[in-house]
Amino acid sequence: MKKQFRLENMHCAGCANALEQKISDCEHVKVAKVNFITKILSLEIENEESEETINKVLETIKKFDRTIKISDPSEDKSAVESKKRKQKLLSIILSAVLFVLAFVLEKMGLVFYAYLPIYICSYILVAYAIIYKSLVNIIHGKVFDENFLMTVSTIGAFAISKFSEAVMVVLLYNIGELLEEIANNKSKNEIGALLDIKAKTANLITGDGEIVVDPNKVPIGSTIAIKPGENVPLDGIVLSGSSFVSTMAISGESAEKSVKEGDVVLSGTINGEGLLMLKTTSDDKTSTVSRIIDLVETATTKKANTEKFISKFAKWYTPVVCIIAVLLSVVPCLFVGFNNFSTYLYRGLVFLVASCPCALVISIPLSFFAGLGASARNGVLIKGGSYLEKLAKTKTVVFDKTGTLTEGKFEIEDILVYGEQSKEEILEFVAYAENYSNHQLAKSVVCEYLKNNEINGQWIEDIKEEPGLGISARIFMIDCLAGSKNLLTKNGVSVHEENINKTAIYLALNGEHVGTIILKDKIKEDSFVAVNDLNNIGITKIMMLTGDNIETAKEVASALNIKEFYANLLPEEKLNKLNALEKNGNIAFVGDGINDAVSLSSVDVGVSMGSVGSDVAINASDAIIVSDKPSKLASTILIARKTALIVRENILFALLIKLAVLALTAFGLGAMWMAVFADVGVSILAVLNSLRALKAPRKHKPKEKIQCTKCANISA
Repeated sequence: MKKQFRLENMHCAGCANALEQKISDCEHVKVAKVNFITKILSLEIENEESEETINKVLETIKKFDRTIKISDPSEDKSAVESKKRKQKLLSIILSAVLFVLAFVLEKMGLVFYAYLPIYICSYILVAYAIIYKSLVNIIHGKVFDENFLMTVSTIGAFAISKFSEAVMVVLLYNIGELLEEIANNKSKNEIGALLDIKAKTANLITGDGEIVVDPNKVPIGSTIAIKPGENVPLDGIVLSGSSFVSTMAISGESAEKSVKEGDVVLSGTINGEGLLMLKTTSDDKTSTVSRIIDLVETATTKKANTEKFISKFAKWYTPVVCIIAVLLSVVPCLFVGFNNFSTYLYRGLVFLVASCPCALVISIPLSFFAGLGASARNGVLIKGGSYLEKLAKTKTVVFDKTGTLTEGKFEIEDILVYGEQSKEEILEFVAYAENYSNHQLAKSVVCEYLKNNEINGQWIEDIKEEPGLGISARIFMIDCLAGSKNLLTKNGVSVHEENINKTAIYLALNGEHVGTIILKDKIKEDSFVAVNDLNNIGITKIMMLTGDNIETAKEVASALNIKEFYANLLPEEKLNKLNALEKNGNIAFVGDGINDAVSLSSVDVGVSMGSVGSDVAINASDAIIVSDKPSKLASTILIARKTALIVRENILFALLIKLAVLALTAFGLGAMWMAVFADVGVSILAVLNSLRALKAPRKHKPKEKIQCTKCANISA
């Protein structure tokens, strides 16, 4: 069972990590992920204990931090959040006015009780929430967090008469927190735009006419009407009508696609000017748009190795700097006396303010979050920051052929007959045998047969699919084998020896080879761009692995300028080739079919083709190219590299500034304004830098354009 909750008033990324660990330790919780950026808790619970476990999780959250509010993530909180931001801004403005007034009175030389009450009022306006959270957390045994650091440092500053600096610290902290929230909200809105592509209603055609219903009430096989300008709620096949649909929302492509009777239309696309009648091929849960939304939401909970390291780093970092701050305040006094205790206490307080790890703990997850958003807008869904991190280090790309580099939409070139059956009967047997297969060859033959005929599933029995080989079944009470030549020879069938150097489906009935269907495919125009772009961005090795025959593979590889390729491979042989590759950076494998599932799951990054890819391939992969354009891989690698660079910049910048200020403070050269910059200033700059990952980088200009020396139409 999966469940999500929104956790409001969770302002510290370190707290989010600590809470995640607490929830993960609860009995019967299989997976717990707390996303500080989206404020969403994602749970996976053992079904038999779901209700009891959820109650225990909610109790754990309350014990961890009583100020956290738990709500339903489906509720629209934008108006409430906007109101809170306005209230916070008003408090900051009023506090700033009082601070300036008190500061002026202090500089005029008035007695301290003339301006101290004003400083206190200014302080309370922006510090009451911080102090309250700190006290609540201390009561529940949670001491070392940013609320505690701010509370101790500012109250300590008041104690040694550093009134203006105490107020300035908490005032600037609140300004920084507000700016961080605005920046985070911008990133969330970018992701939210991707998630807001699902149609809220569907026009269902019934015996009583057209009714408007929720998409989750439309069963597979129903007829729905898509009017001009409407979002397509479910995947389907056009029964009647013609139009243009925009796939921008799900694929990142601005071009419109022409659709007519018999064409597939995906949910999440937007209909143009014509009325379309669709026969649904998915329900609400299995539709393309639902899968995209699920992948995007899930991706934000999967952390990169850098994020995990920073979480562990922050866990130990805060207690250590608190101990050092105490030592800075007390140890020197043991040697020089306690007459100058306030001086050394001030150093300790400055050290506390400067030491907050917020810049790292917030900006790094935000960088990956923004990178995932940029990739999704580009039409590539990545299942988590860890895979984005791996893509940045990818140096080898291995392609499957059929449906990946080629269209995967085969046309029948010829039907060879060796027995008593006619060509039409050969096609019929193969179509029946391949009816339930997801392989592109099977789909093409079945679609060709269905143009003029229907398939009666009652005549299909004992069906069994062997990946990489084909289908065995009983069709019309006859033992049938339909697939590769190897399938027939494996089952002891003598194959007619013809020099067929093309893609073919061999048919055997009752142990006798009776016919062969020869098919032709076409190289995707985008495949030429894909190989060229990958070469230009520094991918050191590009390879093709295919189960097709050597002549077809050679023709495709030559046309695309792929130097290394292997043909006639079974799924396990593809896996062996991948395992034998020399590791020079990470390896990405791009495939589309059920035969590629093992290879997709075995490499550093498995990339599947979304629209034509099988469910098995999509589930086994780490990234999905929704538009089926292999060239998207190069631009996604650039996004990954940019994100990784931003993460490194944030880590280096934050650590250098903090270490410099901490060192100056330790030697008595630091000041509170430096500490504020090291904490709030660095956090703001790091967050703003993280948002650069939302914008996809430009592609490298090609060094030279690959000219295809052969026709893109091939017998594949």
